[in-house]
Amino acid sequence: MRDAYIVTSIRTPGCRRGKGAFKDTRPEDLLSFILSAAIEKTENLEKKDVEDLMIGCSFPEAEQGLNIGRIAARMADFPVETTGATVNRFCSSGLEAIALASLRVMAGWSDVVIGGGLESMTYVPMGGNLPRPHPEFTRKGAQVYTSMGITAENVANRYNVSREAQDEFAYQSQMKAAEAKHKGWFKELVPTPATRYVIREDNTFKRETFLQDYDDGIRETTTLEGLANLRPVFAANGSVTAGNSSQMTDGAAVSIIMSEDKVKEFGLKPIAKFKYYTTIGCQPDEMGVGPRYAIPKLMKLAGMDIKDIGLFEINEAFASQALYSIRELGIEMDKVNLHGGAIALGHPLGCTGAKLCATLLNNMRQRSQKYGVESMCIGGGMGAAALFELCD
Repeated sequence: MRDAYIVTSIRTPGCRRGKGAFKDTRPEDLLSFILSAAIEKTENLEKKDVEDLMIGCSFPEAEQGLNIGRIAARMADFPVETTGATVNRFCSSGLEAIALASLRVMAGWSDVVIGGGLESMTYVPMGGNLPRPHPEFTRKGAQVYTSMGITAENVANRYNVSREAQDEFAYQSQMKAAEAKHKGWFKELVPTPATRYVIREDNTFKRETFLQDYDDGIRETTTLEGLANLRPVFAANGSVTAGNSSQMTDGAAVSIIMSEDKVKEFGLKPIAKFKYYTTIGCQPDEMGVGPRYAIPKLMKLAGMDIKDIGLFEINEAFASQALYSIRELGIEMDKVNLHGGAIALGHPLGCTGAKLCATLLNNMRQRSQKYGVESMCIGGGMGAAALFELCD
């Protein structure tokens, strides 16, 4: 098979659901902007050169429905010949989309493809607008519909992840993100146009556009004392709180993937190769343990050891599950989520896999780390993991 080269990987800021900068910005606008921005950042590449788009979205309905992968491409003025698809593997949808885009290149089916992800949790709520579990199946398989928060409590209880450890992990996520924000380390972040409606003196609203250039969910004043005072939100005597859980967020991210021939034709210096990707199932009522099984499976597939990996981005759906997975795998904490994770930066569901790819590649390049792994748990009881190799 051919190699798949990632030449550009960028993201919008992540902004809080219902309260953040993107609360009045339609998801199609976020995605179409970041698609155009990726082309602009890739020297010599034009939109006509892109053959297909694979876009992850966890709840592809309403404003982000009707095949958002195709609609956003047309909104961004890609030619009519450029196709698009929408991919859903829940929390790993964005990574799944990048993997599928890479496979097209590896198989020789395409030479230039974009993989990415989108989620506006403001416009489409967690669970979608009209969830309808199967009435008969729920009698024997209700676990597959389990609330994500309850699965986080299950992980904490079954694997002895204390409230104190969860809060410490959450605190560190906030502090790392705050430092990265102040020092300008989020090089993968592209300032993004946002919409807001401002009330006038006559009580009508004026639509305004402004540029959002930072993740607005970072809580820089977080303290351990403040986290300790938060009440559990999923169980009366539980340990999972709003403070040690990921934020619901709006955002989009994309990567441009090419064959070696096209890299040479356009005279580009690629960032990394997309090497391997895998998924694995686990019990739905403890879906957060997914990375603990997906990463070893990835290492076996690649013929590598965890110690060979320089950096990890492990999605912080909840502190309990991320901390459990990191501990079980024996990963050094200073290799994980260098600039904070979803607890501070948000988890825009279908976007997250694409967002973490952009962050990981940026960090690999800054730290000159040859190998990086991205992994996350997935609602319904799964884990996903991908391996990237930095190009010289």
